[in-house]
This record gives sequence, C-alpha cells and structure tokens, in this order.
Amino acid sequence: MNDAGRPAPSPDTDTDNDMPVDEARRKAIRDNARRVLRESGVADILRRLNSNALQGRGAFEEYDSGVIFRWGHGYTRRHIWVHVEGDELRFRLAPHLRCSRPVPRCDGEYHIFTEETWSIPGAVLSEVDRNYRKPVAEASED
Repeated sequence: MNDAGRPAPSPDTDTDNDMPVDEARRKAIRDNARRVLRESGVADILRRLNSNALQGRGAFEEYDSGVIFRWGHGYTRRHIWVHVEGDELRFRLAPHLRCSRPVPRCDGEYHIFTEETWSIPGAVLSEVDRNYRKPVAEASED
C-alpha cells in the first residue's frame, strides 16, 4: 500500500494507467534509470555510503525505474528510495509540507532533481547525505 491507501504499483504495470507494460518498454525504463543513476552519480554515492559508513551492511533493491537502499533491522530499519522518471531523480520523502528551496524541487512527496540540477556539483551528494542522516523509516509489518 502507498501513502494514499492504494496498492503500490507492480513493476509490471505502468504507474500512469495501471496497464501491463511490454518487455521492450520495461527494458527502456530500466536502461534509462541505469543511465540517470550513473550519470548523476547517485549509484556511486550509494555504493560508497554502503561501503564506508555502513561497512557493507546495506542492501540494494533494484526496480525498473529506480533503487531502494536499505539498512538496519527491526525498529532501526531505514531506507533511501530513489526513483527515476525521464531525466529526473526523485528522492522519496516522508509526507511533509513543500520545501521553499528552488533546488531540489519539492512536491511534498519527493525531492526532484532535473538533469540541470543533478549536474550541480555537490547537489546530489547533499541530498543523499540529508536522506542518510534523516532517513525515511519503514512501516512495521505488524
């Protein structure tokens, strides 16, 4: 379930209309996500964070359009959720009021970096650091 109470979309459906996505479209989405994660530096930053700060105890879950980086266990389970939509990087947030800063753009659910803003030196690193220091806690399974 997502925050709106609707079931989370399956990786096999298009989030815009919940129709099955053909394999060619899924491959295009995956290839684009890999490209944006690599070019923006997020993939490397998350790998270094796992290696250095967490000493390899983090885990990556890859999806067609992004990645979730998880660490901790039980009550300390945390994650950084990065979704790619077109050329935009979207960092999932706990629901909150919209931020007033121009970079990253905020819609109250995601911090959004366009290609122009994720290429600003240190912008993505600062966002990953903010997400690491104040991560989104995962809901308990109870």
